[in-house]
Amino acid sequence: MLHVVLPLFLVSVIAFLDRVNIAYAGMTMKDTLSWLSPEVFGLGAGIFFVGYVLFEVPASLLAARFNAMHWVARIMFSWGLVCVLMTTMSTELEFYVYRFLLGLCEASLYPVIYSLLIPKWFLPQERAKAISLMLTSLLISTIIGAPLAGVLLELNVFGFHGWQTLFIVEAVPALIFAFIFAKWMKATPQEASWVTPEEKAFIARELEREETNKVKVKKYTTLQALTDPKVLRLCLIYFLWVIGFWGFSFWMPQVLKQLSGWSPSLVGWSIVFPMTAALIVQVWCGHSSAKTGEKRWHTAVPLFVGAAGLAATPFSPNPLVSLFFICCSAIGVYAGMGVWWTMPTTFLSGAAAAGAMGLINSSGNVGGWVGPYMLGFLNQTTGSFTIGYLVMGGCMFLAGLLILTLKKENATNDTTTHNASTM
Repeated sequence: MLHVVLPLFLVSVIAFLDRVNIAYAGMTMKDTLSWLSPEVFGLGAGIFFVGYVLFEVPASLLAARFNAMHWVARIMFSWGLVCVLMTTMSTELEFYVYRFLLGLCEASLYPVIYSLLIPKWFLPQERAKAISLMLTSLLISTIIGAPLAGVLLELNVFGFHGWQTLFIVEAVPALIFAFIFAKWMKATPQEASWVTPEEKAFIARELEREETNKVKVKKYTTLQALTDPKVLRLCLIYFLWVIGFWGFSFWMPQVLKQLSGWSPSLVGWSIVFPMTAALIVQVWCGHSSAKTGEKRWHTAVPLFVGAAGLAATPFSPNPLVSLFFICCSAIGVYAGMGVWWTMPTTFLSGAAAAGAMGLINSSGNVGGWVGPYMLGFLNQTTGSFTIGYLVMGGCMFLAGLLILTLKKENATNDTTTHNASTM
């Protein structure tokens, strides 16, 4: 946990901080950038995922051929540079270009973590818990980042506007930690001096048994993995899920500000409550799934809760009720994510897993473009977030239903594999 999950956790905290800070910057950017309409903001927020999608699968395959740990360090440093460049934008085109470049730089980060790093360190029955703990970083990042953003947005330092200060301050950790991570993290147990020879032999033996069990069912080539019906169904599920995930994440501060009338700093502090609720449920889901071996309901039920929260948010009669429904929405978009990312590796490994993870994540990231842009377009067209939030709720509800159509044996294969390897 200290040598593997912790460094990956910190990478993910910084990544999410730099990916989502535009959501908070948007509360004041429009005061100094006259061209920043709701539709432009939604398109710019979502265009991040265009760069991500274009490079994600090839980048994941490259990382599988080279050193995955060094690849992650490269990703961090390059996106930190782009975050600094964000402070110089003065036109609509520059906004789009920098958001596109940010996605291009970060492409493949999470698929590499899910398919090439964690599976080398954790046995199948441990992965749901490890990934869920690592993905608490998304919520911790927001719990830290939301109040910090609220404070920074109200500062004007050295002639910078608050939103420019926000981008600079939050870019620094990525630039520094890239070098720390390259020294700290090891790609495999065999490279780590703190792992004993007996432990290295044990995990190598167990992972080899896992691979043998997978091959007995079907040995996937990369091309087969990318065209497998199970993988394509996971792509559709994640696409629908992420429409709600990123529509909610990028617009939530502005929606809460509009519903409540609160200041940016008060909005930032208020967001701590839904993110803390989602954090608690996410940790419970990972622990419960690892203990029982069940995956489908641990992923689908939070999605149903989130769908209800998104659908109800626009009809909130007062700020406290709206904050409650935002708590439900946050639980829905975050809580099942750790369990979800263990599903593809129940039947895929190696380059095939990396490519499939990249395809699934890319499909989701198309939803990451659709959600924010759709919400911005509908807000500008109708003057309200209501229709957009209902569409996002419907997408997440459908994603939950599709998860329940997955075969039970695929959802529980991690436990089966473990039992077979210890008999």
